[in-house]
Amino acid sequence: MTQVVVPVRYPLSEHSRGTLAEAIQIAEKEAASLTVLHINLYQSGRQVTRSQLKSAVEAEFGRIENVRYSVPKGLFVEQAILEEIAAEEADVVVIGKKQVGRLRQVIRRLTDDPEIEAFLRDRLDCRVVTVG
Repeated sequence: MTQVVVPVRYPLSEHSRGTLAEAIQIAEKEAASLTVLHINLYQSGRQVTRSQLKSAVEAEFGRIENVRYSVPKGLFVEQAILEEIAAEEADVVVIGKKQVGRLRQVIRRLTDDPEIEAFLRDRLDCRVVTVG
């Protein structure tokens, strides 16, 4: 089954709502499972639970079929997102334009190629959809 991963902020920002809406459409169109991802930063002191994330998403979009909510801890948002994409063996990653620049910086540290799409496609074998 196709796996779609979408990182979001909590509480859901306008950009996160747009990115999530696109991810939901892709998951429905492709009969895919969806992982809604929020990273709890160790240094923030604020810890979001899966049930809080689920409630926020359902308040905005209603009940979603075949969805998983993931709220791992991480030191750096972008690195934690890449780790989750790899762990989920994502086929599609839906990210907002604001995340593209930050992910590009992390990928530059890992490789000479700053292209997120190429990195994710070649290293993690997934398609990237940018919203925004």
